[in-house]
Amino acid sequence: MCKALGPLIPSLYIGRLSCIRYRDVPAPKLPDEEWVKIKVKYGGICGSDLNLIFLHDSPATSPFASFPFTIGHEVVGVIDEVGERVSGIHPGERVVVDPILSCMARGFPDLCPACRRGDLSLCERLASGRISPGLLIGACRDTGGSWSPYLVAHRSQIFKVPANVSDWNAIMTDPLATALHAIMRDPPRDHDTVLVIGAGVIGICVLAALRALGFSNRIIVLAKHPFQMEMARLYGASEIFQLTSRSKSYEQLAELLGAKMLTPLFGKPVIQGGADFTYECVGRERSIDDALRFTKSGGKVKLLGVASFPRGVDWTPIWLNELQIQGSFAVSTEEFEGKRSRTYALALDLMDSRKIDLAPLVTHQFPLDQYREAIATASGKGKSRAMKVVFEL
Repeated sequence: MCKALGPLIPSLYIGRLSCIRYRDVPAPKLPDEEWVKIKVKYGGICGSDLNLIFLHDSPATSPFASFPFTIGHEVVGVIDEVGERVSGIHPGERVVVDPILSCMARGFPDLCPACRRGDLSLCERLASGRISPGLLIGACRDTGGSWSPYLVAHRSQIFKVPANVSDWNAIMTDPLATALHAIMRDPPRDHDTVLVIGAGVIGICVLAALRALGFSNRIIVLAKHPFQMEMARLYGASEIFQLTSRSKSYEQLAELLGAKMLTPLFGKPVIQGGADFTYECVGRERSIDDALRFTKSGGKVKLLGVASFPRGVDWTPIWLNELQIQGSFAVSTEEFEGKRSRTYALALDLMDSRKIDLAPLVTHQFPLDQYREAIATASGKGKSRAMKVVFEL
């Protein structure tokens, strides 16, 4: 009913008839002695959480969830309880959690090929093992989630927060790590023109990460709202463009990219030329279509936005321009400065060394019982001017 009527009556998504509930539940227990319990200080609202609540997700992800689960995978918390086989982690320490529930968390001593490579987000056993199915914490009934006072995590998921890193920076570890993973698996070349579509949290994190890693490329950011344009300016965009649906707007962006705009018999303009490398950070039909349209022949498109069933996307540029399209999911293990490092550790190191400060992106805080207001704020960015919205527990 919510799926059918929600677009007409948006209050259904978070009202009494919705798929989410606010209620008291027991704190999760340690699945075994390699796990720890965390008292949550702050839980972030991610775009993927909003996709879940507003029923935009594909049913293809449903085998990798177990109901009922507590939402929330972005967390800053304090260690509350430690299993007997956990060393180097102590009660009272401030931590963040890599939410992926891969082989190690699931109790497999023989890691799958992806986990052996360090590609934890590509684990082949996300629906099996000693805990219930779940891509990550916040989608598994056994772990809890950050939209609650407590959650549990495997020792391999725990990263201590350095003293120099504030809580507001720490809560941004997950989106920053997501951006780093997308960048470091296939970084732009020195002279590539980079286009970032979307100036929400992920788009700004991609921009900030590129600059923190030392990329001096020309980076053009497409933003929807004026306050997002301000953030793009703050984090080092070369140019910022507010794309509208008017053909004049397409013409202006094509000119900015040094491309030609051709007029088809009907439909959107055809673009010849464009960006060398495009990061699509929204996951909607319009943004995906624009990413394909404004990337030059032989260029690369990295899809970070959570897309489900994008209708109205013209796939012609993929074959006509021989584009390389690559998805990017969550975080993993990266090669950086001659060594392999978990993406979360790299994100914390960049913040600890003051190469990046994402605290300005945390714009709104709510107590958990005001979840309806928090969700409305996070989803209504044009009115609220929200970037990152967090629950304070």
